[in-house]
Amino acid sequence: MFDIWEFQRAVSRRLAKWAGISTALGLIMLLRRGFWRGVGGQFVGWAAVNLGIAVFGFLTSDHRRQQLNDPRAPAVLNKETRNLRRLLWINAGLDVLYMIGGGWLARRRASSPSRRGMGVGIILQGLFLFVFDVFHAQAVQPMKKATASASSSAPRGQ
Repeated sequence: MFDIWEFQRAVSRRLAKWAGISTALGLIMLLRRGFWRGVGGQFVGWAAVNLGIAVFGFLTSDHRRQQLNDPRAPAVLNKETRNLRRLLWINAGLDVLYMIGGGWLARRRASSPSRRGMGVGIILQGLFLFVFDVFHAQAVQPMKKATASASSSAPRGQ
């Protein structure tokens, strides 16, 4: 059965892992000059933000679950599922805006190689986050589906 609480934890863990990968890649790129230094700076900067979001998401979800009398009540699970889906779709929309902004920065005529690298770094980070958010938004099972699939797999007459 789908567990929204565990799913939220998994999303936070995955985002934290991406932050670690992004940091490592960014630090390597920061050793270079010009374009790659710009890309690396964005990778490290976005990693810090993503790690903060992951930790915040993990802690707030866990705190919210502990404060509830019945965190498994259908109404609670339905609300958590709806809220997470909405948040992921909103984030996907923001990711598109990040990529547009990165594209603008990368294509500016007067941009230095470092600035173009920053723009490309923003595009790459935005693209990863877009795929991440859309994937997870689609993976969240609405309560009706989760309940229906659980009941349809039960033997008849029970």
